[in-house]
Amino acid sequence: MAVRASASVTPSADRAAQVAERALRTLGDGRVGIGLSLLVGLANAGAALVRDGPALLESPLYAALLGALATSAVAAVAVRAPATWREWRRPGPVVRGPEALELRLDAAAPAVVEAALRDAGYRTRLEPGRGRRADRWAIHGVRRGWARFAGHLSHLALAAIVLGAAIGAAFGSETVASLFPGDQVLLDAPRPGFTSAVRLDGFTAEFGADDRPRVLDTTVTFLRDGEPVEQRVLRVNEPGDFDGYAVHPWNYGPGVHLRVETLGGSPLLDAPVPLDAVRDGVPVGSTQLPTAGVTLGLSLADAAANELGVSLVGSDGLVDTARLRPGDETRIGDLVVSLSGFDSWVTLMSRRDPGLLVLFAGAGLLCASLAIAFWLPRRRLTVRPHRAGGLVLVLRGERLDRPADELDRLRARLPRATTGATGATPPSP
Repeated sequence: MAVRASASVTPSADRAAQVAERALRTLGDGRVGIGLSLLVGLANAGAALVRDGPALLESPLYAALLGALATSAVAAVAVRAPATWREWRRPGPVVRGPEALELRLDAAAPAVVEAALRDAGYRTRLEPGRGRRADRWAIHGVRRGWARFAGHLSHLALAAIVLGAAIGAAFGSETVASLFPGDQVLLDAPRPGFTSAVRLDGFTAEFGADDRPRVLDTTVTFLRDGEPVEQRVLRVNEPGDFDGYAVHPWNYGPGVHLRVETLGGSPLLDAPVPLDAVRDGVPVGSTQLPTAGVTLGLSLADAAANELGVSLVGSDGLVDTARLRPGDETRIGDLVVSLSGFDSWVTLMSRRDPGLLVLFAGAGLLCASLAIAFWLPRRRLTVRPHRAGGLVLVLRGERLDRPADELDRLRARLPRATTGATGATPPSP
């Protein structure tokens, strides 16, 4: 009974194993990986071109696409790694072909050929002749067989990059805030117990004769539980790091400090206002005064003279205009507006990305694996007697690789080592 049950289960188990193997090989096919990579690239390009594109990258479809790409990369390694290991530990024959190079050698005993190849850095395996074909032996060798794994690691590196990006998208956070000197903001969304914050202390900008910025220094103080912890100067490509958050100066611009009152002296505004837009090359901004039912339009009318243009706009359109310099006070419509002075604002971006280390590790692994694959490629060869006499060496490199330099190296080593010796040795371990 037990035997019959086992026999009935075995075919279905074999079919399941065959289906799984076919699926694994299909996922690990290079064409599938290239196709998925192109789809990911097209999705990223489309997201960059479409106005609401970034939201598309947060969709389940894009996450599934990234998952398929990572799965394909892992499957490619799983399919190829066993054969690479076998070829490294037990070199196989190299066949002649258009991508192979050949070298004719003098007749010599297998033991001497093996010794010369090992001295040249090859792991060798002697395949002795048998019976009437005892003289038809062959020596197979591989040099830097481990380098083939570097190509496989590039697939795992791609999976790590995708995984790092997915971790950042799922568990990371990003906060953007525009601050005037003295303002402060939490580094993340408010939640119980979270007190990490940043305060803008000052902003220094210097420009050259060509109007290019030479100095863009943002001085900030990091806070915890409302108490100063550390003061830092942030620069371009030099963000601050505090409590696991990277803080970057993202944007900057001019601002003005205005005081607005009614004719009766009731204050409507006493605060800084950013000029955070540009119109015809001129920094502009606006602020609404709901109590008075009007809006103040602001523009930097003359940067050299520090002159601010002010427009009062009501429900029926433009009411009045004026120009102010620091310390000036004037009546505009039914309001009294005074300019205390100019200031600057800075937009700070705070980002926490727990997948960043995984992403960078994947990128580093990708660079290292490609460097090994390009500059330390695997070499395979077979040496066997030639029917016309002497020996023939067949050398093959990696795909699209013509190892002519390696053939010259072997030519310099082998002829000196293959003269007048006899005997044979067992296969190398």
